[in-house]
Amino acid sequence: MSFRLRVLGLLMLVALTATAATAWLTLRQANRQVQETVSAGQQEVSRITGELRAYGFAHGTWAGLSPTVGELAKDTGQRIRVVTETGPLLADSDALAGREPRPLNSGPPVLVDARPVLRFPGGQTPRLSVKLAATAIANYRSSAAYAACLTRAGAEVTARRDNLGIPLIGTDGRRTHCAQPPRGADPHTPQDLDALRACESAPPLTPCLQRVFNERTASFAPPRLEIHLGYQNESPPSLAAAPTVAVAVAVALAAVLGALLLSRTVLRPVRAMTLAAKGLGEGDLGRRVPVSGRDEIAQLGGAFNRMADSIQSGEERQRRLTGDIAHELRTPLANLRGYLEALRDGIVEPTPELLASLHDEALLQQRIVDDLQDLALAEAGELTYHRVEVDLRELLDAGRTAHRAQAGTAGVALELEAPCPVYVSADPDRLRQVVGNLVGNALRATAAGGTVTLALIPRGEQAIVEVRDTGKGIRAQDLPHLFDRFWRADPARGRATGGSGLGLSIARQIVTDHDGTVDVRSTVGVGTTFTITLSAASAVSAVSAVSAVSAASGSQEGVNRQEEAEPPPSARR
Repeated sequence: MSFRLRVLGLLMLVALTATAATAWLTLRQANRQVQETVSAGQQEVSRITGELRAYGFAHGTWAGLSPTVGELAKDTGQRIRVVTETGPLLADSDALAGREPRPLNSGPPVLVDARPVLRFPGGQTPRLSVKLAATAIANYRSSAAYAACLTRAGAEVTARRDNLGIPLIGTDGRRTHCAQPPRGADPHTPQDLDALRACESAPPLTPCLQRVFNERTASFAPPRLEIHLGYQNESPPSLAAAPTVAVAVAVALAAVLGALLLSRTVLRPVRAMTLAAKGLGEGDLGRRVPVSGRDEIAQLGGAFNRMADSIQSGEERQRRLTGDIAHELRTPLANLRGYLEALRDGIVEPTPELLASLHDEALLQQRIVDDLQDLALAEAGELTYHRVEVDLRELLDAGRTAHRAQAGTAGVALELEAPCPVYVSADPDRLRQVVGNLVGNALRATAAGGTVTLALIPRGEQAIVEVRDTGKGIRAQDLPHLFDRFWRADPARGRATGGSGLGLSIARQIVTDHDGTVDVRSTVGVGTTFTITLSAASAVSAVSAVSAVSAASGSQEGVNRQEEAEPPPSARR
């Protein structure tokens, strides 16, 4: 995957994860707080109604309710307004707190009924249940009257339920004028009993008895209450800040961790390349960076490794060149020194043959130095060219003549295939140097009985020069290095193996400076072909080209035979 897409994917993943986590955690926190708020509200309502119901149950009246309402409002934070079903206001927490009563909200009131809920023992007959309900009405009538009396007297009233659910009233022992009636002292009335007996034929029994009980006690029981909670435009409960901050911090930490992972993913190969480049600059040419994947970082790592390979190869070639040059110069110079010292001391006679050999050795060293200088000038772009219109056929003919003796000595046939003249704008001496280098290499690589061919092929606006041999060929793995500076296929340091490996580098640079190319193809055991491609000059006329082709096609063998007897014009010059 592309590094750009991977970074984008990671960023999107971090963003989506952070957004989803924030939304989920916030929603969860909001739901929990809403549930807690609703639960707390229900608990507050249950507490308020429960305590008000307990007050009415114990006191038998709503007199003295205001302190209880004030305490409930203070504890729950609710605005409480208590009225009876008939409308009279009993208490308002705003008024009790000295505040202007706020408008009530539009919600329905909560109803509170202080009358007891009857409890009947299991397994009773309907007739017995009716009698128990009549007794309960009588007992509640007396209990409610007694409790209301105690309340008006300012006594502390307590209540507990009996086995029927009717309150048993107690007090703190304060002396009052209220007389506690004995249980069952107030018998039930016939009307109560008649109303209750109607429930025997109208099941279910217990709800009917409870309904009749409520109707028969309505005249002396505390009236039902309507409790209004809250007020208009009341602010809803807000979300707690701490959980929201915690969620934000958690999401921020997750984003930071994601960014750290992303930065490590990005910076790890960059750091490795930085260390490798530093080591490379300090001379550790073997430093490389690990490459994995196919993204841009991997491509950068691969390019860095290729650059390091090129630098290391160049350094190795230069070391090898130093050794080659030292070897090429040391032995001849030592020989020259030895012979000169021997001549000076009179040990050796200065014969013409000896002097000629020493002169040839000096010329060889001069050629090596000249090659080094030419290569340096060519690579620096400072090699001087004197361009004129050059006939490549004539130039190849001159090269063939110059190497005829070497070819004859090696037993190699040196042939020319040039059907017509082809003109280019070039430096003839430099092109002659290129052709000479290629022909010399071909002759050294071709065994006796083989053939080296110089071919000239016009192709549109291009001039193709080929140097073909039937020699031993070059291995495929050596072809990419063939034009490298100071590289030789044969690592042995001997003059017979082709010198110091500068000739092909110089030849390629010269051709490149002429806006041409040099290519090579070779098959081991078959031979090698060097191809030089140059831009043909536009001065060649069609007529001369046609006539030259006709003449060449009819007399090529004659030309080849005459070359041995008559040198070409370039040779005569």
